[in-house]
Amino acid sequence: MKTTPLQNTVRIILGTFLTFAGISHLTFARKEFQAQVPPWIPVNTDLVVVLSGIVEIMLGTALIVLVKQRSIVGWIVALFFVLVFPGNIAQLTEHRDAFGLNSDLARWLRLPFQLVLIGAALWGTGAWQRWRQSRS
Repeated sequence: MKTTPLQNTVRIILGTFLTFAGISHLTFARKEFQAQVPPWIPVNTDLVVVLSGIVEIMLGTALIVLVKQRSIVGWIVALFFVLVFPGNIAQLTEHRDAFGLNSDLARWLRLPFQLVLIGAALWGTGAWQRWRQSRS
C-alpha cells in the first residue's frame, strides 16, 4: 500500500522526534524523564530512562529507514506510546514537574497529546489504512 507525501512527512517527523527524544533520554533531559517514571515500577528509575531512550532511538530510526516495513513499525510505535502513557499519568498524580509541566492543569492538558502521537504513528505509516483494507 502506498502512502501519500504528507503521510511520509509525518512518519519522518515522528521518527526524527523519537530519535531526538531518545538521545535526550541518554543525555541532557535525563532528570526530566526520570520524573515520568511511575513510582510503582520495581526497576531503577535511571535504568528505565536509559532503556526507554534506547528503544526510542531504535523506533525513530525504524520509522525513517524501514520504509517497506512501515506498517508494522507504525503499530509497534503506537504500542510504545500506549505503554509509556502511565508515565504521563504518574507525572500528573504525583505532581511532578518536568518539561515545563509545572501545574496539574498543564499535566492534564498534555494527556490527550498521547492520542495525537498514536494517531500520527498509525496514519503516517499507513498502518491504520492497511488494517482497514485487510478487514474488507
